Amino acid sequence: MKKHLFISIIFILSMFLSACNQANKTTGNNGSQSEEGESISIMTSLYPLQYFAERIGGALVKVEALLPPGSDAHTFEPTSKDMISIAESDLFIYNGLGMESYAEKITHSLKNEDTIMVEATKGVDVIASSHGHSEEGEQEEDGAGHEEEHHHGDYDPHVWLDPNRAIGLAENIRNALIDLQPEHKDTFNQNFDELKKDLESIDTEFTSLAQQSDHPEILVSHAAYGYWEDAYGIEQLAVAGLSPTDEPSQKELKEIIETAKEHSIHYVIFEQNVTTRVAEIIRKEINAKPLKVHNLSVLTESDIENNENYLSLMKKNIKTLEQAMND
Repeated sequence: MKKHLFISIIFILSMFLSACNQANKTTGNNGSQSEEGESISIMTSLYPLQYFAERIGGALVKVEALLPPGSDAHTFEPTSKDMISIAESDLFIYNGLGMESYAEKITHSLKNEDTIMVEATKGVDVIASSHGHSEEGEQEEDGAGHEEEHHHGDYDPHVWLDPNRAIGLAENIRNALIDLQPEHKDTFNQNFDELKKDLESIDTEFTSLAQQSDHPEILVSHAAYGYWEDAYGIEQLAVAGLSPTDEPSQKELKEIIETAKEHSIHYVIFEQNVTTRVAEIIRKEINAKPLKVHNLSVLTESDIENNENYLSLMKKNIKTLEQAMND
């Protein structure tokens, strides 16, 4: 069904682009590419990319998130309206590493258009999708190996949760903005430096948390936190796999319960946009209390109403982890 839907979307988009091309030939317009002095129009997939683009671009950009509030980034599929919005933008910034299954198809369909596709994780050190085993996604100097190695789900896509690696995402976004409007290079660099300091501050808080905790284990609803494990030694015991839909077998479920009891886990940590029946079963089985952590892939309506952002939500995550790792 999804395949047929995507084919329909591509067909609609092709018709739209054909009309745009004809209009450009008639009017002499160069398409969606940002003109000097105009705001840069940006579409992003995940919320952190939106936040980084807004921080770095400031008043020089207009940023819109593709995913609606509270949605599941792992299962989201764009509509024909979404595709048209991407085609009309100057930049489409996506995470990569298989997080957005539709991104490669969009890239192919827009290859002759002015929209610039920015894979935010390009060149960033990443870890293997298996829990706890660090493996850098090194590339050839020209970067050609990245797409071949990463788009099949071999690597953990949740890079934005590591504030140090998030700096790499922000660098890629800054570079794309400079390419579009080099006359504002100083502004983009200054804004990036301020963002970098904030991310480094979050990294310091995570490091302090890990060093002062009573035990490093946390029981989470899905395996989104491998980068905390790799960077800080926070060991995730995950109910579901890299996607919340990857539920454990009966044997794996039993092993999770036994491991949680062995480590005297007192909390099961749920997420803001994912409800997992199995995690609730485990919580009751081990008589644990629920906590909530924010995976930051998307904001909720409540987050938006309360003016939450990447930094405020990460600080709340640290408070949650502090409770889970010291009880």
